[in-house]
Amino acid sequence: MNYTLNEWLNLAIRWFHVFAAIMWVGQTYLFTWLDHTMNREGQVWMVHSGGFYIVDKQKVPELLPKKLHWFKWEAALTWISGVSLFVLLYYAGGLMAAGSPKELSTKAAVGISLAAIAVAWFVYDLLWISPLAKNEKLLVVISYAMLVGAIYGYTQLFSGRAAYMQTGAMLGTLMAFNVWVRILPAQRQLIAAVQAGQQPDMTLAERAKGRSKHNTFIVVPVVFIMLSNHFPVATYGSVWNWAILAGLVLVGWVVAHLIRSQ
Repeated sequence: MNYTLNEWLNLAIRWFHVFAAIMWVGQTYLFTWLDHTMNREGQVWMVHSGGFYIVDKQKVPELLPKKLHWFKWEAALTWISGVSLFVLLYYAGGLMAAGSPKELSTKAAVGISLAAIAVAWFVYDLLWISPLAKNEKLLVVISYAMLVGAIYGYTQLFSGRAAYMQTGAMLGTLMAFNVWVRILPAQRQLIAAVQAGQQPDMTLAERAKGRSKHNTFIVVPVVFIMLSNHFPVATYGSVWNWAILAGLVLVGWVVAHLIRSQ
């Protein structure tokens, strides 16, 4: 591909990806704040750009308007554009194998990358729908230990830069699949029950809420990984790159917890 065309394609996808991510993450944190505030106050009054808004929360859906607003395409577009950028630069561009400590071929590196992302989703999803999910704190510790193991493993297979991007691609995939595989189907089932005049299963709402909560924590280290590409000495270029990323995941989770508690 012509270098100039490649650069413009890179820029366009990156621009699109960042803007879609802003919309997705912003809405996620807005609804998180609304949920937290309504649990304390019951009703939320808001003012923005000259408009005044009153927001009520129905714990059990009773009445559906003619127009129901869904927030779903931001997640899909963020993931699709992110994957497109990852493929363009790291798969097609050869960066996945470049500098590999194991001297992997591009084909082998891409295969390992894809398999690791797929396995990560199934392991994460099965873990959080298992009976252990009743003990959230235990699963957080297990999930963090597995994430650190994955980060360390990636740094042993790929260059530091590719390992960081692989981690970001993996976490971003977990977030997108949370929306499309767990959150949206649960919401559709709740709506279908209300429309049929049946009592909705509110455990579905709790599960969807749990995955949305996960996304508010996952996104903070993902954003850091996106920025780390500009700071190779302090991040992926360090001999302790895996430990730095593992530590900053914890920092990100603490920040997310503080934001959610406001």
